[in-house]
Amino acid sequence: MSETFVIEPAPRPVLPVAGGGLFPVRRIYCIARNYAAHAREMGGDPSREAPFFFTKPADAVLPVRAGTCGQFPYPPASRDVHHELELVVALGAGGSDLSPEAARACIWGYAVGLDMTRRDLQAEAKATGRPWDIGKAFDAAAPISQLVPAAGRVPESGEIRLEVNGETRQRGDLSDMIWSIPEIIAFFSRYYRLEAGDLIFTGTPEGVGPVAVGDRLHGVVAGVGELHLEVVAPR
Repeated sequence: MSETFVIEPAPRPVLPVAGGGLFPVRRIYCIARNYAAHAREMGGDPSREAPFFFTKPADAVLPVRAGTCGQFPYPPASRDVHHELELVVALGAGGSDLSPEAARACIWGYAVGLDMTRRDLQAEAKATGRPWDIGKAFDAAAPISQLVPAAGRVPESGEIRLEVNGETRQRGDLSDMIWSIPEIIAFFSRYYRLEAGDLIFTGTPEGVGPVAVGDRLHGVVAGVGELHLEVVAPR
């Protein structure tokens, strides 16, 4: 006897791929404070102590196709939403307890992403010792550009830059990462079995700040691509 769904299942989140095709998204992992200057601006220690992380739901993805400007709806219940530009890594394979060398082989591609954050709600959660979910995991909290296949490469340097209304807000270099891309993947694999379809946000450089309705954001990661986004009124 075959089973049927009692309600219509939600569609699986996907990202467009350069050259055609769609990448199915399984989970989203985010490493925190992976650039020394950003760690300091957030009151943290930029040393190579054990990294910490948070997650976003897969359906928080806001896909933005090449040549288009995505629309980010300003989220409810917040008056202080911040931008955090990041290199996003997409996995085509996974595993548990991976070495950095094995982690390299799991990489399928890269994208430009924004870890949008309800900073006021995050700060309230921190002050009371509660989880950050309310500040990080909300609708459209992960705008992401089209994916570019890795073709065996692992970026170790290159500019990462965000402009808001034509003014540079964030600027850094991938070489400023405290933990490298293979190290980040290996770290997550100690706690979760990684699988094809997983996305990993690799941290943001200094200069995070607020956005407002009407702002236009332009993010660039050298060798990966661009992301254009407009902040619009809540839906």
